[in-house]
Amino acid sequence: MLITLWSVKGGSGVSVVAAGLAALLARGSTDGALLVDLGGDQPALLGIASPGGPGVSDWLAAPHGDRAALRRLEVEAGPSLALLPAGNADRWPPARAGDLVESLGADRRAVVVDGALGSAPVPQLAAADVSLLVVRPCYLALRRAVGAGVRADGVVLVEEPGRSLDAVDVSRALGLPVVCSVETEPAVARAVDAGLLTSRLPRSFARSLQAIA
Repeated sequence: MLITLWSVKGGSGVSVVAAGLAALLARGSTDGALLVDLGGDQPALLGIASPGGPGVSDWLAAPHGDRAALRRLEVEAGPSLALLPAGNADRWPPARAGDLVESLGADRRAVVVDGALGSAPVPQLAAADVSLLVVRPCYLALRRAVGAGVRADGVVLVEEPGRSLDAVDVSRALGLPVVCSVETEPAVARAVDAGLLTSRLPRSFARSLQAIA
């Protein structure tokens, strides 16, 4: 299963949702899970040392590279959880993005892609088994998503206290079902700040993510 999480606006919560989902899937699978970091923030978020070597972007930038080469770039990120770090390259041949989708799609593990993109998007990953847009109930974020013509299978809504928009409003605005609602809560922020999100996944956060897993 290849699940890609996207955003069209910074600070939407994609990286946190991706890390939490990957940790949850790793717990429930005998094969474990793989978290693919396209934005570069996952090591800090997971509380592990930032890999100094190459990552997925460097694999993409190479003229050739197979699944074995891609797996050699992985680092341990938690119990039954591997991380494919972002790497250092910011340009690659467009055709290589298709190779990445093929390689990740053939993996026996559950694969979660943190699509909080840096300077080089990989739009082919929108064709994942499940492609989800992560948004907050914010008019500007919804306006940008509609303007960008985002294609996705559904929405992960990161709820915030005091917002006037709800899941029904978000679904109507985007023309997509809200498949998961995640509340903004202090327990998640504390786990992230302590680098313990994967080892001490807050229960309410995990329950919300079960709708995707």
